[in-house]
Amino acid sequence: MTNGPKPKKPLWRRTLFWGMPLAGVAGVFVAGIIFWGGFNTAMEATNTKDFCISCHEMEDYVYEEYKGTIHDVNRSGVGAVCSDCHVPKDWTHKIIRKIKASRELWGKAVGTINTPEKFDAKRLHLAMNEWERMKATDSRECRNCHHFDSMMPEYQAPRARQQHLNAMKSGQTCIDCHKGIAHLDVRDRAEEEYLEVLEAPNPKFIREIPQAYLDSLARVEAKEAEEAAARKADEEAQKARIMAAVEAARTDERAKVEAELANTSTPTQEATTGNPAAAPSGDAVAGNVAWDSVPTTDLTLFYPGQASFEWVQNGKQHGGARPLTKGGDQCTTCHAQELETIGNKIVAGGGGKGDELEPTPISGKRGFINASLQATYDDQNIYFRLQWTDGGHNPVPFVEGGKMDPDNQIKVGMMITGTGIELGSQVGCWASCHADNSYMSFDPGTEAIAANSAVASQLQADKTITKYLAESRTKIEIKGRRGKAQGGWDQLKDPAEIDQLLADGTFLDLMRVYADGSSSNGYLLDRRVENDGEMAAEANLAPDGTWTVTFSRPLAGGTGDVSLEAGQTYTVGFAIHDDYAAARFHHVTLNTTLALDNAEAAINVVAQ
Repeated sequence: MTNGPKPKKPLWRRTLFWGMPLAGVAGVFVAGIIFWGGFNTAMEATNTKDFCISCHEMEDYVYEEYKGTIHDVNRSGVGAVCSDCHVPKDWTHKIIRKIKASRELWGKAVGTINTPEKFDAKRLHLAMNEWERMKATDSRECRNCHHFDSMMPEYQAPRARQQHLNAMKSGQTCIDCHKGIAHLDVRDRAEEEYLEVLEAPNPKFIREIPQAYLDSLARVEAKEAEEAAARKADEEAQKARIMAAVEAARTDERAKVEAELANTSTPTQEATTGNPAAAPSGDAVAGNVAWDSVPTTDLTLFYPGQASFEWVQNGKQHGGARPLTKGGDQCTTCHAQELETIGNKIVAGGGGKGDELEPTPISGKRGFINASLQATYDDQNIYFRLQWTDGGHNPVPFVEGGKMDPDNQIKVGMMITGTGIELGSQVGCWASCHADNSYMSFDPGTEAIAANSAVASQLQADKTITKYLAESRTKIEIKGRRGKAQGGWDQLKDPAEIDQLLADGTFLDLMRVYADGSSSNGYLLDRRVENDGEMAAEANLAPDGTWTVTFSRPLAGGTGDVSLEAGQTYTVGFAIHDDYAAARFHHVTLNTTLALDNAEAAINVVAQ
């Protein structure tokens, strides 16, 4: 035995951490790396598309729906696979999600979704699970790729840019609107009460609107305004060219007539005056109005098909139902810039989530009408002049002779919204268009009307149900639950209640002008009423194919008339029945504002 100092242990055997030698620490470190690498590799392997569709339930059902969607193939070539939408990116939430997803193995083991029938029976439940998960996380996985800060309104449709703006302001999230974008949309299977809770805005999700978004919005709105002005200038130039050609033709014809009459002793009135007969321009109705000095408002009237007041409020049919009924948006908020597109789609037999808005398309019928409106007033009356180009005749296939109203090539209607009308300022005259009106989707038909003789008598209805206001009914079916017909034509209130509504101003003031220049002044409440209110009108078709309809009404009016006063803004709507149309086969404006001497209103009625 030696008494000298003990020899030092090799460095790799020395105790360094918690009694563990360096070699052990290094071994644990290496083993950890190997374990973590293997674990992470296995974890990421479960995030691949191939793994996700490795069972037939996913490959045969879910993957088939995903193929061809915007998340699978698109113009940029950047696709999103299953995990991009269904697995969080950060480690903590990813592990939690993986643990929860392990429950799906039980479904695989016991075969709860191993046939198309079983899968479809579970589809809504599975979808609701994902909706709720995304709602709770503010659509976290959506925002891995899509973010409000990176959105440029210049590259969005007008409806999308407005709804994204609303979402930031109110606290909505992606899944509120974007269900069914990669798989079958089963939103219409869920109960409305459930959807109202799920899709309600969450104040925690309210965002500050990025300045870049506002700048882009300003740029696109300025660009659209310039394009609209250019189109207007082109239209005016074209109209001027047409009028010049017409006037040249008239001059030639005058010269010929004068030459022929030079050898006769009985000159016609035309030769005496030196002017051929020309279409009147409203002088008989508004002889004191200098129309050349009255500003013009451009109106786009589009073809609405069977889009009823019930339809626009039903989220299963109309994607904008919640912004309208809960968010306070107007119809024009989303659709002002796309009326031509909407009209063209509906008139061709499409429109709506299921292309259900026009089951009886009329070949050749135009989807929209561009019209110009002038409005002015004096101490007593208000005057309107509406002009548009005739569209020719396209026979209606389901009416003998092809003309629904043979006596009237055109009809013009104007409605002014009274007080106390639900959503009145947001939808305008749409408040009177119901799913059980004539030619609408739930038109009751002559037999049902005749069978309810008491209601038919009060409505003075024979074969059809005219437009009406929901305020005149005890109940309106909007959702169509359990197969119920939408509308409420037969749920009529007592006559005394309806009389009180009229006295309170709860009605739509309605003025109509017909092709021969005759007119009617009435209102809409429980039905369409023509009450011989004071009104003057005329209608003319010029040789160049331009219709001019001029009409006037006292500012104060009488029963069923909305009194028009300075300092007030009114919601109005216009309709044109062209080509001998009747009932819903017309063209209409969306809600439009009107005021006396107020440049902020869409229709500024200037004083004469």
